[in-house]
Amino acid sequence: MEKFKKSWNFHGRTITVENGEIAKQAGGAVLVRYEDTVVLSTATASSEAKDTDFFPLTVVYNEKMYAKGEIPGGFLRREGRPTEHATLTARQIDRPIRPLFAEGFRNEVQIVNTVLSCDPDCDSGMTALFGSSLALCISNIPFNGPVSGVNVGKVDGELIINPTEEQTANSTLNLTVAGTKAAINMVEAGAKEVSEEEMLEALMFGHAAIRELCAIQEEVIAACAKEKMEVILYEINPVIREFIDRNGKDAIIAAVSTHGTKEERYGAIDALIEQMQSRVVQELDWQTEKEIEKASAQAKEYCVQIEAEEVRRLISEDKIRPDGRKLDELRPLDSQVDLLPRAHGSAMFTRGETQVISVTTLGALGEAQIIEDLTSATEKRFMHQYNFPPFSVGEVGRMGSPGRREIGHGALGERALLQVLPSKDEFPYTIRTCAEVTESNGSSSQASICAGTMSLMAAGVPIKAMVAGVAMGLITVGDTYSILTDIQGMEDHYGDMDFKVAGTRSGITALQMDIKVDGISEEILKEALAQAHKGRMEILDNMETAIKEPRPDVSKWAPKFAVLHIPTDRIRDVIGTGGKTINQIIEDCDQVKIDVEEDGTIAIYHMNRDMINKAKAIIEDLTRDAKVGEEYDAVVSEVRESFAFVTLFPGTDALLHVSELSWERTPSITDALHVGDVIRVKVTAVDENTGKVKVSARECIEKPEGYVEPKRGGGRSQRSGNRSNDRKRGEVYSSSKVEKRVFRRRED
Repeated sequence: MEKFKKSWNFHGRTITVENGEIAKQAGGAVLVRYEDTVVLSTATASSEAKDTDFFPLTVVYNEKMYAKGEIPGGFLRREGRPTEHATLTARQIDRPIRPLFAEGFRNEVQIVNTVLSCDPDCDSGMTALFGSSLALCISNIPFNGPVSGVNVGKVDGELIINPTEEQTANSTLNLTVAGTKAAINMVEAGAKEVSEEEMLEALMFGHAAIRELCAIQEEVIAACAKEKMEVILYEINPVIREFIDRNGKDAIIAAVSTHGTKEERYGAIDALIEQMQSRVVQELDWQTEKEIEKASAQAKEYCVQIEAEEVRRLISEDKIRPDGRKLDELRPLDSQVDLLPRAHGSAMFTRGETQVISVTTLGALGEAQIIEDLTSATEKRFMHQYNFPPFSVGEVGRMGSPGRREIGHGALGERALLQVLPSKDEFPYTIRTCAEVTESNGSSSQASICAGTMSLMAAGVPIKAMVAGVAMGLITVGDTYSILTDIQGMEDHYGDMDFKVAGTRSGITALQMDIKVDGISEEILKEALAQAHKGRMEILDNMETAIKEPRPDVSKWAPKFAVLHIPTDRIRDVIGTGGKTINQIIEDCDQVKIDVEEDGTIAIYHMNRDMINKAKAIIEDLTRDAKVGEEYDAVVSEVRESFAFVTLFPGTDALLHVSELSWERTPSITDALHVGDVIRVKVTAVDENTGKVKVSARECIEKPEGYVEPKRGGGRSQRSGNRSNDRKRGEVYSSSKVEKRVFRRRED
């Protein structure tokens, strides 16, 4: 195999494809360089078809921490289970690729992407999608590609292909779009309330760039492609088809139109399917146990196909949905808040037979999720987590850690709600919303967004606007199509598109589209977005019946907070040696939580406002600087022959000279002041170099009328003589007048 290497310019950056040197035993392999991002993509298939009723495709996205020059954390210091980012990226690669395999293809296919080098400004995820498609196209695996994807941003009103990290941070749109040369087949987006028109423009702008990438792939395919292997596509036994057509097809078609609950409709259909399975096994001639088992499975599969075809026919021809709704009609809605008395915020949203309870919890900034993946993010302040237990669909199943679907749905909801959250400065909390799906018949991810919005508002999170989500569907038959609002499970399963749109009254905040056909046109996208807007407005109307605006304050069960900012060079004064100072503050203030940021921002959390205020006052005293002209009730800490040291506030002492004690002459400062006394003083000087502070007590009292500053100097004998003469004149210069301004601390 000859080595292939060629480079192309793509929107100002260089893409290089190499083949024929690395991973030569894989079915297909390419090394893709996108500037400094390097991804090895391989595609391998089994030689024989698997005996399954689904296409066994596995997409792996391997993040190697060495790709950005870091050693993995944890005890083992090696990569473990896929990160959330890796899981979501693998889904983004799987979704546009899966529809491009032939119906009935059952050979196991494994696509492995290994990120070897990561440039944060050149997305490794889209590089891996490009490489995955190319590895399939040049391999011996039958694949109807190529397919590619790009990220689209919008900065200062200008659309950008594959924006840098800095551009993404300033973008009003974060769109990932994938497709073939002919059409778009996958969309993932987060946006700051952009209009439907803006979103459509960005989608088509991205698709133009996708066509460029597909053209690059076609050059490589022409030079490197292997001969495709012959495969036998899976088909249902025609004898079984004919038997069911004669004996059960009409009954199944009638059951599809059973109006009522999901349980009633599915129950009627399932009973007929079981009957057909039993009759196929008993009334047709099978020789072995394996043949009987396969016949039963194929009978069920064909009955499901009949069900699917009838659902599609009803919608496309009769414009009737299985539950009797119009194409743009929502299911019955119900919104509630404050279900859980001890939760910081709770809400329940019900749409037909889909129901989600969302719970919001507020925590300190220090409780943010730690991130360790190939992105530049190190922590995540907002988490929207989605749980889908088997009882929500009336089934028994495995209960464990979240799977790819739960992680994906959680990320979609998180993206939708993140756009309206207050900044960290406005609301210094770590925020977690947990969506518990209690019933499901389609669109549960969008219901989690609706419930999440209300639970955030109930928790007192000052979100900018309410967010609602709705899932749109599509049925295409020939050249005709029907767009459905608020799809239920049956329409999702048998339809051609799952198009989820979330947003506020002002615009879209999140978008996700998966399709089962090769792609959809601009016309369909435009109509689906318009129909979704109408549905979203109706849902928001219903949500507002439960809660119209965020609560003015957080729950009494939630931690309260205060924020202050200190100079960065004073952080060490708050922390103390080995954390001694901050730990003492925490202990003295009933275990308050204190988060100290590198920029000098300090957030204090506690259920009791008094404890927050106490801790805040201590920190302010530790980090404040005395300024000339300020007055303090200072505590005498040390008294010497001619001066005293007084504490203005913790950590800052000042020198008070005897001459500054009173306007009258003070014969002895040791008689006038004692350790522990409190005296009012005014700052008169602060040394810029040493920080030493001088204060005066007499500056805090009114100067006597006709006061003349005494002359300095003259020697001890003269001063003594003057003092003697003063006494003779009856003028007493004792500490009595000073003592009137000194408040001695009571030992009791």
